[in-house]
Amino acid sequence: MDEDELIAAAQGGDRQALDELLRAHHDRIAALCRRMCLNQADADDATQEALIALVRGLHRFDGRASFSTWAYRVATNACLDELRRRKRRPVPGLDPSMAPAGRDPADGVVAQVDVDAALASIAPDFRAAVVLRDLCGLDYTEISEVLDIPAGTVRSRIARGRAALADRLGNPQPDPDRPTGQR
Repeated sequence: MDEDELIAAAQGGDRQALDELLRAHHDRIAALCRRMCLNQADADDATQEALIALVRGLHRFDGRASFSTWAYRVATNACLDELRRRKRRPVPGLDPSMAPAGRDPADGVVAQVDVDAALASIAPDFRAAVVLRDLCGLDYTEISEVLDIPAGTVRSRIARGRAALADRLGNPQPDPDRPTGQR
């Protein structure tokens, strides 16, 4: 079955179709939750909450957006809820399960820890926009739908989030006296 058929079958009560649909999106949802929560336990909780919310809300999915965009929205909301509930504990030490798939956890450990710490230090609204754009590859319109904010706000949050990350990672900021787009 293609995804539209799976969705229709799942909405009709077919548990096998629902299972297949959730399995198809699980890894992307889990990756989003890992980057948003920056703590494997919190990410696991947010992933579980997102999957439960997807099941409970599937009857409301109307197809106006793609299923993956809708799933990202549900997962992002689950992450933001988890962050609010937990009031962000300190970022734990390196967790090998947080390493990108297919790579040795020791590769790029310092860079990943630095990025995770920098992500943890920016506001969740900025983090959500940056993660959805740079990790999940969503375009501005999709991010606007996921976060339920105007596209201009998406651009602003991504720009501010990236600037905050660059600052925290020790990357130089552009000269404020230099006009944008010129060297």
